[in-house]
Amino acid sequence: MTGALLAIVSAIFFPGIILRVKSIASGRKGPGILQPWNNIFLLFRKSSVFSTTTSYIFRLAPAVYLATICCALMLLPFPGMPSIMGFEGDFILFAYLLALGKLLFILGALDTGSSFEGMGANREALYSMLTEPAFFILFGTLALLSGHLSMHEIFSHFQFAGEFSLITGAIAIYLLVQIAMIENSRMPVDDPKTHLELTMVHEVMILDYSGVDLALIQTGTNLKFVLYGGLLANLILPVNGGWLSANVMLFFLVQAAFAAAIGLMESFRARKKLAKNPQFIVTLSSIALIGFILVLLLTRNLIR
Repeated sequence: MTGALLAIVSAIFFPGIILRVKSIASGRKGPGILQPWNNIFLLFRKSSVFSTTTSYIFRLAPAVYLATICCALMLLPFPGMPSIMGFEGDFILFAYLLALGKLLFILGALDTGSSFEGMGANREALYSMLTEPAFFILFGTLALLSGHLSMHEIFSHFQFAGEFSLITGAIAIYLLVQIAMIENSRMPVDDPKTHLELTMVHEVMILDYSGVDLALIQTGTNLKFVLYGGLLANLILPVNGGWLSANVMLFFLVQAAFAAAIGLMESFRARKKLAKNPQFIVTLSSIALIGFILVLLLTRNLIR
């Protein structure tokens, strides 16, 4: 429960840190850290407008999208503390809760009958499908290395000690960062600020949403980012790191560093061509397989 609560608190500052870093990197004054949430609160005060071509699926999708992310937060452990809903193999439920929310989100885009939103939904589904193997190979690798199946036990028994575990940890950090960027439709596969219909992915899917529904989607996106930041914090932070307050500060520090890294990457990294995105995402599974083979060699399972 501690991890979920800290992730929710982190979400208050996470999108603002990204904007501030991007503003500083481009030499602009930029908005304040809380400006993204000011925009969300403004949307909550507005009513939603629905097209006559949409059905209940379109109206239900934002609430389900946010609800699945909140349920996934309940599975997020804190270093040294189990999650409120943790169990063996909980990372499978974690992944498919997020997949369920995205499924309803995609169906909501298709429900509008718009060819542009259908195009974005098609790309979103493809990117998620190609990202899924990398996520499961990564957690299978960590489970094999730690000898446990729950996220709390996996992170508790993973230690950055020895060159093999350092390499595996570096691979895991890289993959989690890239998966977070892809799942949240950020650079290099998508640009959240683009207005070119033929190259949009996430933004074209929410063109028909407004008011409270758009606020729910943006809230879910912010929580989803810190969800992956929480996984990074569990991987990096020591289990027995001293006082709880010290671990809490380190948790926020990892989240802030993750947000700053996203801002820097989006400031100095160009978006890939749409035709190159599938190849880039499949490469992540190849990198995850390298880590898996490394752990097999480390545990001598491959030799047997």
